[in-house]
Amino acid sequence: MARLSEIVKVDSKGRITIPQAVREALGIEPGMLMALIADFDKKEIIVSPIATRTEAVYEYDIYLVDRPGSLAAVTNVLAKHKADIIASKCTSITRGEEASCTIIVDMSIADIDADSIKKELEDLDVVIQVRVRKFETRY
Repeated sequence: MARLSEIVKVDSKGRITIPQAVREALGIEPGMLMALIADFDKKEIIVSPIATRTEAVYEYDIYLVDRPGSLAAVTNVLAKHKADIIASKCTSITRGEEASCTIIVDMSIADIDADSIKKELEDLDVVIQVRVRKFETRY
């Protein structure tokens, strides 16, 4: 797995510059949209390139039972309906009991809408709670 770790400085307008090596490796070009996920509790930000129209991008916050196969069950529902995962972050809240996943999904070619996928996810025996919201665009 190729990685780059670097410290960058925030300017007076709250912007950071993504290093050129990272932009080239990830195919990031000027004007490209980026998904930003901020976890206030962990004081962490995930930034991921989006190569799709943002009108079809949704964020799913899913709380699930932390056991083998739980995440696979969730991603199988998304894949079955052609919902494309753009970015995801999953963590164990209590090992062996509860986990949390934030999944950014491109619904542009999905065969059902975001709320129908939410209902199908809620029907899984490993899912505790699902929240879905349309991804906000600021540009």
